[in-house]
Amino acid sequence: MSAIPDTARQSVGNLYRAVWRWHFYAGLLVLPFMITLSITGAMYVFRDEIDNWYHADLKRVQVQDSQRLAPTAQVASALDAVPGTAVKYTDPADPGASTEITVSTDRGKMAVYVNPYNGLVLGAMPDRSTIMWTVRTLHSFKYFGTWTRYLIEIAAGWSILLVGTGIWLWWPRGQKGGIVSVRGRPQRRVFWRDLHAVTGLFVGFFIVFLAVTGMPWSGVWGGKVNEWANGNNFGYPDGVRVNVPMSGQKLDEVAKAAWSLEQARIPESVGHGTPITLDDAVAAFDRLGLHRGYAVGLPQKPEGVFSGSVYPDDLSRQRVVHLDQYGGQPLLDMGYADYGPLGKWLEWGINTHMGQTFGVLNQIILLAACAAIVLLAVSAAVMWWKRRPSGSLGVPPLPTDRRVFRGLIAILAVGGVIFPLVGASLLVMLALDMAYVRLSRRNPAVTT
Repeated sequence: MSAIPDTARQSVGNLYRAVWRWHFYAGLLVLPFMITLSITGAMYVFRDEIDNWYHADLKRVQVQDSQRLAPTAQVASALDAVPGTAVKYTDPADPGASTEITVSTDRGKMAVYVNPYNGLVLGAMPDRSTIMWTVRTLHSFKYFGTWTRYLIEIAAGWSILLVGTGIWLWWPRGQKGGIVSVRGRPQRRVFWRDLHAVTGLFVGFFIVFLAVTGMPWSGVWGGKVNEWANGNNFGYPDGVRVNVPMSGQKLDEVAKAAWSLEQARIPESVGHGTPITLDDAVAAFDRLGLHRGYAVGLPQKPEGVFSGSVYPDDLSRQRVVHLDQYGGQPLLDMGYADYGPLGKWLEWGINTHMGQTFGVLNQIILLAACAAIVLLAVSAAVMWWKRRPSGSLGVPPLPTDRRVFRGLIAILAVGGVIFPLVGASLLVMLALDMAYVRLSRRNPAVTT
């Protein structure tokens, strides 16, 4: 009669070992990325505050009672200071903000900051080189090349695996301590085990949420979903019909664009005659009610358009308007309400991921989540260091019954189908694990 409970206990123990082993591998692969992403992400959710403080000499001006100068006058001041071709005008987001004029020069694009009240040029720097743009490129790993988008996808998928296996390991099985409390003192391993488990319990939801909402920027999965979220071969969502000629230029090449519109092609002007001025275009955008702080891409050729775009914290105010450069009439006027269900869901997730949807509360919650993720990684490292045998990697032991791996691998395979790069990396890790086991058997000095 006692054989059944013993068999059941052994089965649970084998499954625990299998899950623990893959939790270890997931942490080994993901935790370095999670630390980097958490630190840079925590900074980036406060991007406006940090940029306005760090670059206050360029981005901030004293509010005056006088009216702002005409946009063309501000562009002229920028070109006097930095000769070249003006390609973008960014409207001041508030009365104390400067105007940003993007100028194309022989040295590349330069961002020129102008006092909108008197036309004084405050300074210039390479386009997208503010401290927060640097943090953004570090956060997305674009700083190290475009191929790193694939690493982001793999890290995000393994993060979800890390949370799933972690919750299974945490799940109470009769123990009274270490569930929602931390036992012992920092000198003891149980303290770090409990700290890691309890922190993981409370921050697991945020890890999964950030991983899923960060996927749109990934290489394979993000590109495919972007195709599904857009239609008409124009990069615009299904249902948005554009009955005017389209250029080969994409919106993201002109100004910062929402993820759903990065690949949106820009219409071409269909009129002829004398082009309208930037002043006329800005007046038209103001009449149409674009949110303050919108960017205006300036036409660079006869068939070019004035492209106004803005992506404020309030998703309902997202908008893109292209004006014919001759008559000034809108060729396309689209906002968040025009996105399809998938596009709306993805944009909401991205907006929340960036700390914008719920204002300051959103920022504070993400800051706390990022700090907890760093603590999770540190506690894992300390716990492993205290547990590992001397001279060994400290890989959790293999289950005595290898059949328990079958069900676990089947579950992992489902995730691999949804996220192809993650599936490929799972196969690589499985092959490495098998090689490690064989090496351990041949060389007793190598222990698992």
